[in-house]
Amino acid sequence: MKGTKVTFDNEKLHYSSELMRALAHPLRLKILEFIDTNGAVNVNKIYSNLDLEQSITSQHLKILRMSGVVSVEITGKYHIYQVNYDVVNKANYAVSRFVGKA
Repeated sequence: MKGTKVTFDNEKLHYSSELMRALAHPLRLKILEFIDTNGAVNVNKIYSNLDLEQSITSQHLKILRMSGVVSVEITGKYHIYQVNYDVVNKANYAVSRFVGKA
């Protein structure tokens, strides 16, 4: 039996798995949807409107930020979050391609 050699780009695999992990959690999707609906928002508005604890919100925002799904701009004492649509569109394309819809 003749095998096919498969090579993986470990850096791309790591990035993709972190991106999918960030998007796979229901609460993070809820936060992402809130930011998308409201544009650039600070963390206080996110946790107060979604009725979440600040520490939980910050932990989920950190994961979204580390994966590049959201970006943050610090203005004085406020952290303003906004969706990074380039990254979200790439994830959407990758999933669509995987399931054969792209």
